[in-house]
Amino acid sequence: MTKKNVLIVGAGHAGAQCAIALRQGGFTGSIALVGRENEPPYERPPLSKEYFAREKTFERLYIRPPQFWADKEIELILGTSVTALDPAGHQATLSSGDVLDYDHLVWAAGGDPRRLSCPGAGLAGVHAVRTREDCDRLMGEIDGGVRHVAVIGGGYIGLEAAAVLTKMGCQVTLLEALPRVLARVAGPELSTFYEAEHRAHGVDLRTSAAVESLIGEGRVRGVRLADGEEIAADAVIVGIGIVPTVGPLITAGAAGGNGVDVDQFCRTSLPDVFAVGDCAAFACDYADGAVMRVESVQNANDQASCVAKGILGMPTPYRAFPWFWSNQYDLKLQTAGLSVGYDQTILRGSPEARSFSVVYLKAGRMIAIDCVNMVKDYVQGRKLIEAGAAPDPVALADASVPLKELLIA
Repeated sequence: MTKKNVLIVGAGHAGAQCAIALRQGGFTGSIALVGRENEPPYERPPLSKEYFAREKTFERLYIRPPQFWADKEIELILGTSVTALDPAGHQATLSSGDVLDYDHLVWAAGGDPRRLSCPGAGLAGVHAVRTREDCDRLMGEIDGGVRHVAVIGGGYIGLEAAAVLTKMGCQVTLLEALPRVLARVAGPELSTFYEAEHRAHGVDLRTSAAVESLIGEGRVRGVRLADGEEIAADAVIVGIGIVPTVGPLITAGAAGGNGVDVDQFCRTSLPDVFAVGDCAAFACDYADGAVMRVESVQNANDQASCVAKGILGMPTPYRAFPWFWSNQYDLKLQTAGLSVGYDQTILRGSPEARSFSVVYLKAGRMIAIDCVNMVKDYVQGRKLIEAGAAPDPVALADASVPLKELLIA
């Protein structure tokens, strides 16, 4: 049995950043990073964009060069997962059967792609886009001649994958069960714009399209919709969200439902156990205290830094500002804040000119902004949100009025 001063479960953005922040803060104790994949920590967002499109080699996705971890005396335990915890004994059991003692444990295991539950979901040719292995498998099929791809899910992962596949010459059908794409994260103005963009690029985009089953024998050959229509497909990408990987925590007695619950210092209800990133549910200051998980690199990195400060004896509440981005075709979408509970949207600029912003208000207060090819609006808009500003709606709608002037007002 071996003891680690800090045991980090998960080698994605959150886990890697926690280890880095500890060393940067002067922590000299032992650190081990347990990861299910055999790769050193790497960036995830480029998988469905630059890596899949072969614009970046995998080596360029490393969060740090592989030698960095040894140089900083951060032990990588790869190809391994934690299967059980003994919180009272401060012990973690690995999939290898080994047991590690720890002083502090940081759970940064993220989530697994949500799978379809319909008939045919287990056929060959059905893919997720979460890991390098996922992307390599799909890229191999594209190289092998696959040209008709059905993408199930109209969130950012599905839309980004559809954009890349279209640029690669594939015939893409995108299926969204809800009446519009991005329905859970954006207003109708942004949804309408992206639906039109994808259709203009040749994507057969269907909304209110519920999947009944995948069809084929051994390998997928199509998708059957609830209305009986069958859509031919040589491969299927499923992008319908993630299931937080928190089983061992919950079994060990941690509080949680949609993920694992953490307090303002990212502490779970288990002694000396923290949780960060996609799997951690917290009361978000930028959503009026609603308990939620935020799936973003920003949240993963900032929560990891919060935990590192706590372990270093400098506990600081987590109050980082949320922001996101998405690249599709030649469009750069930047989002500041969270639009949860908005009651009014205001359009700035021109969707026809492919340069505009959507401002989200709640009781007159600006809570979020989506900016498409509008970098200045993004930079200035986040300051309005952070300030809790309630700008004049008429001025907000005038794209010739810089947002920074409304902050001054």
